[in-house]
Amino acid sequence: MEYVKINGEHFYNMVVNASNRLEEQKEFVNSLNVFPVPDGDTGTNMSMTFKAAVKEIENLNSKSIGEMSKILAKGALMGARGNSGVILSQILRGIAKGLEGKDEVNSIEFAESLMEGSKSAYKAVMRPIEGTILTIVRIAGETAVKSKKTDITELMAEVCENSKDMLNRTPEFLPVLKSARVVDSGGMGLLILLNGMHEALKDDLKASVMDFSTVSTGKSAANNLVDHDIKFGYCTEFLVIGDVSRTDELKKDIQSLGDSMIVVGYDDIIKVHIHTNDPGLVLSKAVKLGELSKIKIDNMREEHRSLLVDEKSESYNAEESVKEECKKYAFVSVAMGEGIKNIFKDLGVDYVIEGGQTMNPSTQDIVESIKKINADNIFVLPNNKNIIMSATQAAELADKNVIVIPTTTIPQGITCVTMFNPDAEVEENVESMKKCISAVTSGAVTYAVRDTEIDGIDIKEGNILGLIEGKIKEVGANVFEVTETILEKMVDDDKELITLFYGKDCNEEEVNDFIEKLQDKYEDLDIQCYNGDQPLYYFILSVE
Repeated sequence: MEYVKINGEHFYNMVVNASNRLEEQKEFVNSLNVFPVPDGDTGTNMSMTFKAAVKEIENLNSKSIGEMSKILAKGALMGARGNSGVILSQILRGIAKGLEGKDEVNSIEFAESLMEGSKSAYKAVMRPIEGTILTIVRIAGETAVKSKKTDITELMAEVCENSKDMLNRTPEFLPVLKSARVVDSGGMGLLILLNGMHEALKDDLKASVMDFSTVSTGKSAANNLVDHDIKFGYCTEFLVIGDVSRTDELKKDIQSLGDSMIVVGYDDIIKVHIHTNDPGLVLSKAVKLGELSKIKIDNMREEHRSLLVDEKSESYNAEESVKEECKKYAFVSVAMGEGIKNIFKDLGVDYVIEGGQTMNPSTQDIVESIKKINADNIFVLPNNKNIIMSATQAAELADKNVIVIPTTTIPQGITCVTMFNPDAEVEENVESMKKCISAVTSGAVTYAVRDTEIDGIDIKEGNILGLIEGKIKEVGANVFEVTETILEKMVDDDKELITLFYGKDCNEEEVNDFIEKLQDKYEDLDIQCYNGDQPLYYFILSVE
């Protein structure tokens, strides 16, 4: 169908259809992961990010494309998961900037918004790499602004065609894609979204959000408390649409009414979260600043009683407990596996967010954990390269001094906590922890999920893979043999300590026999072994 102009209603149908299409094809996008390890999650991260964005506009009855895109972008910002999700959120942020203040747009204006999406994405990445999602969004933007089409349906057809052509060329930019015989997964995810937007226009669709199951973002604080320990019983959240310059004024007005407070201003919206015994009083003070929206009040005492009757396991569980006194330092860490989570907690980490390989926590998940900590300085340990961007975005949104230590592995995170000095100043601790990251050599043992070839190494589905610093260094058929081989490559004369965390698929008796063998082999080194209970990885190991 021909569209010379589109408004908020049309844009809603475009992005909802795009979200549905990506959810349907997310596993295909996941399968394009270059490395054949069982944690290819680009499609999942992009889909969950986009669904979080769409959820924010699902009940928004507005024909303003500017308003629709703005709220969509904010939903993506908070729901962003993984590096691909963060980049996608920045694309939507740029598009919203290009559509700002407009009720409807023509082809030229819409084209300019796509170009803004490209610019925003490139700015978000410190070292942009061509042959990735960045290249695809750039081609989409450039195609749009150069197009002579006045019909936005035809414009999007041209954008999709050129984006597809560029996606097929991504192996020319990145030899690793060519070797694995795949195109870039993030670029494919974006192409699916663009095709979904075009389809909605072409077929004049009236899209509705498909009923996909949602992922919980953590347990209530009431889960770890008894009723009489919950000092402030109502978790109160809402938005104030009004004068953001009065954010600090609102903080002062309500800070004495509860705890676990966070008040953050963004554009013309102030987001408020507080645990209080008088939600009505909080709302009455906030309404003086503007219109209230998305009010949510949960009775934590009642929720706690329900959880005691029927406690359900939830993904991204951020252990929450109200801390009365403000302390100088606190830690938030990301980890999977009960054993590894317990190690972090035993070392003094305040909150461990359940996540990591395949299940990256969102920006919102990290923000929620941060805001429940009463500390002057909060260190965040992502422990995964695909979570660093989300953690950094969360730190920027948090109304506290949050420092992200760029840990990419579990051993790095554990070493950082171990080396932390509570008596030192912030800068000294940051320098010390970043320095100790480089002193840790990390390895992992997992399995191949498909046939491929990486760096000249022929890999078959089901092979045992030994990785050092994320790179495949050994392929074999036996878990313990592969583990022993990569340890040989990691150990040198300067090393003193070997640490192993065995996963839930390992036999404890076999592990104990293996540790005895290692102790005989490396009699001059200390060897530690823990039950990490992590999924997917037989062993996570480090040498220091």
